[in-house]
Amino acid sequence: MIYLLLFWEFFKTGLLAVGGGLATLPFLSDMADTTGWFTHGQLADMVAVSESTPGPMGVNTATYVGFHIAGVAGGVTATLGLVCPSIIVILIIAGFLKKFRESRGVDAVFYGIRPASTALIAAALAEVCAIALMFHTAISPQTGQAETQILYWPAIALAAAVFLCLQIKPLSRLHPIVYIGLSALAGVVFQL
Repeated sequence: MIYLLLFWEFFKTGLLAVGGGLATLPFLSDMADTTGWFTHGQLADMVAVSESTPGPMGVNTATYVGFHIAGVAGGVTATLGLVCPSIIVILIIAGFLKKFRESRGVDAVFYGIRPASTALIAAALAEVCAIALMFHTAISPQTGQAETQILYWPAIALAAAVFLCLQIKPLSRLHPIVYIGLSALAGVVFQL
């Protein structure tokens, strides 16, 4: 019976909490009051842990509550309850979109959107490159004053090294997380 109750409570939350993980907070607060499964203080702790772990906050919180109440099976049940409404809605919408996708008008709209989305991606790339590779402020060891460098050479060298590694066939097959991890390690070691 507890599994059915867990599923139902989180199904309602997933159905009504539109807008992401933070939108689940009022529903979780109400759940704390009505079920007594957790206190508001524990909810605050769950949110803090959920924000600091990978994955959506709502799913992390549902898994935590379910596990806290009924172990692993409870965690799975609560998580399924939370995501089932989204899956159902997506399946319904997908049925309608398939009909519209075969339309010439929709094809023309998607074709017209391509340049705009390409420009948005290029603008984001330029902004990230400017933030990561240019205008670095550091304290000069000689003067003790803050100095701004137009080009941040250590970050440029790291970016060039990653780019060159990606040009070598065996290294280009490595998972991106390897490059992210190695870059993070280089950033820590060399204080980039």
